[in-house]
Amino acid sequence: MAMIDIGKKEVTLREAIVEARVYLKAGVIKLIKNKKIPKGDVLEAARIAGILAAKKTAELIPFCHPIPIEYVDIKVSLKNKEVEIKTTVRGRAKTGVEMEAFTACAVAALTVYDMCKAFDREAVIKSIMLLKKSGGKSGTYIRKA
Repeated sequence: MAMIDIGKKEVTLREAIVEARVYLKAGVIKLIKNKKIPKGDVLEAARIAGILAAKKTAELIPFCHPIPIEYVDIKVSLKNKEVEIKTTVRGRAKTGVEMEAFTACAVAALTVYDMCKAFDREAVIKSIMLLKKSGGKSGTYIRKA
């Protein structure tokens, strides 16, 4: 096992967009919407937790390079029976920012679960997936619908 040598790679602008969904009972979605979850504002807490997680990715994932992150945006929205999380991470580096986007999205989803578990033990975190990546030698990838 080893960290990949990226010494000869070019620094390019990298971007990754990752999405996750947390499925909850409709009643819990209503509690979130009305800010009635005792721990606080679920959507804002998830957003902040995700941003912090993106910045700590290299400390959590053994073979990730520590890279400069220039931008993290986390959009957390309520749907009928789910919380949708979309994370965008950007930075100029020799390697991609996908793992930072995945980590941010996963931790944001875990934060939603943590804050809502007392009201819905059947909550499910599902569909954490890369929607788009760009930059670097391999170019742009966009998930097909």
